[in-house]
Amino acid sequence: MAWLSLLADYTMRNVVLGSALLGAVSGALGCFAVLRRQGLLGDTLAHAALPGIALAYLLTGQRALPVLLAGAALSGWLGTAALIYLSRATRIKEDSALGIVLSVSFAVGVVLLTFINRQPQARAVGLERFLLGQAAALTADQVELMALLSAGVLIVLVLGYKEFALLAFDAPFAASLGWNTTALSLLLTTLIVITVVVGLQAVGVVLMASLLIAPAVAARQWTDRLHLMVWLAAAFGAISGVMGAWLSASDRGIPTGPVVVLVLSAITVVSLVVRRVRAWLARRAAKGEAER
Repeated sequence: MAWLSLLADYTMRNVVLGSALLGAVSGALGCFAVLRRQGLLGDTLAHAALPGIALAYLLTGQRALPVLLAGAALSGWLGTAALIYLSRATRIKEDSALGIVLSVSFAVGVVLLTFINRQPQARAVGLERFLLGQAAALTADQVELMALLSAGVLIVLVLGYKEFALLAFDAPFAASLGWNTTALSLLLTTLIVITVVVGLQAVGVVLMASLLIAPAVAARQWTDRLHLMVWLAAAFGAISGVMGAWLSASDRGIPTGPVVVLVLSAITVVSLVVRRVRAWLARRAAKGEAER
């Protein structure tokens, strides 16, 4: 009954549905980023989207969510292009390039937000919510937009599952089969950009990377099969979104985004502990068999 009464509330229904959608799509897509050892990519793209949000407002004077998210997507793409250039056209390694794009993008975004906040109408703009997110402010229209974008990402992910899996495990072999690994990598990065853009309203720039990385890490502790890992990661992300929304509803002063990340962190820690216990039990069983 408590859950039914919670969903009956307009605001909480939007928060629960939005958080669950975001957690599911982030978890599924994050598996491929983690397997490719690009866990920092989501964090980098989230920070790269911040200047785009500020510039979209400065250039259009509008604070409509589609306009701001379009700016975030474009800025995220530019960050991706900068990342590819730095890692392939220079001697800078990929992890260093990720750090450069992340820090520079965030610095530019903070400067632009500071400039906007000095304007008389700054409070009405509310762009600072994209730093840590404001899931409680989600409306039904925004949840529908999140659902539409998430559905598009999942459809592309399902259609290109075999190719993305091959890219994640053995990119040189994929290239030897005739696949354009650069195009596949760009497509996968584009899906991550869209997912990051979807999550900015709910959890913000700072916490978005956790929703991409933690569900995949937790799921990896339970299985070695990719398709099961993707399903588990999506489930962990969705459960964390629902539980985070429910826990934050118990106190109006608790923001939803950080609680979602804390729940997800708890799931990850439990998964890591269970993996260690299972490995210890397996070693004990093997030792017992050898002594017989």
